[in-house]
Amino acid sequence: MDTLNLLQKISVYALPILLAITVHEAAHAYAAKRFGDPTAYVLGRMTLNPLKHIDPFGTILLPLLCLAIGGFIFGWAKPVPVNFGALRNPRVGSRWVAAAGPGANLVMALIWTLFFKLALLMDNGYSEPLALMSQAGMMINVMLMALNLLPILPLDGGRILESLLPRRLAWQYSRLEPYGMWILIGLLAFGQIGGVNVLSLMLSPLVQLMYGLLNLML
Repeated sequence: MDTLNLLQKISVYALPILLAITVHEAAHAYAAKRFGDPTAYVLGRMTLNPLKHIDPFGTILLPLLCLAIGGFIFGWAKPVPVNFGALRNPRVGSRWVAAAGPGANLVMALIWTLFFKLALLMDNGYSEPLALMSQAGMMINVMLMALNLLPILPLDGGRILESLLPRRLAWQYSRLEPYGMWILIGLLAFGQIGGVNVLSLMLSPLVQLMYGLLNLML
C-alpha cells in the first residue's frame, strides 16, 4: 500500500470506505425499525444507497486528507436519526441499535477476507487489485468497528455501555455526550504519551483480536 500513489490509493480505498460507512448506517436504521422506531426508515435511511448516508466532509474530504498525508484513516457519515423513546424497550432496543453498526462492520470484514482469499487463488490481472482492495476493506472495517466500540458517547460503544449501566449511573454518564466527539478528536490529534498514540493503544487489543480471527479464515 505504501508504494501506491494518491490516485491508486483512492481507487483501492473508495469502494471499501463507502461500503463500510453505508452498511454501518443502514444496519442502525434496520435495527431501529426492528425494535420499534421507524424514524430512519421513513426518512429513507434504511438503504444501501451511499448518497443517503454521505457527509461531504466526514465521508469524502477527511478520508482523502488522511490518505494524502498517511496514517490513521478517519471519517464519519451522517448519523442515522433514532428516537430511542419510540423503541419498544428503550434500554434493550438502544443496545441492539448501537451494536448493529459494528456488527455490520464485522460481517463486512469477514466478507472482504473471503475476497482476499479468492484473490490469492486467482492467477490473472485482477488478482492484485482485488487483493489490495480486500486488504483495505478488512482494515477499514476492523478499525471502524474498534473505533465505534470505544465507550465514549455518542459512539456505539458509549450507547451500549449506557444501556447496561444502572439508570442513575446511565443518566450521569449520558451528560458527557456533548463532550464525546471533542474527547475523540483530542485523542486523535494530541493523544501522545512517551511517543505512543493513546488512541492506537486503546484500539490495539480489539484490532489484534479481529485480525487473529480473520487470519483463521486464510
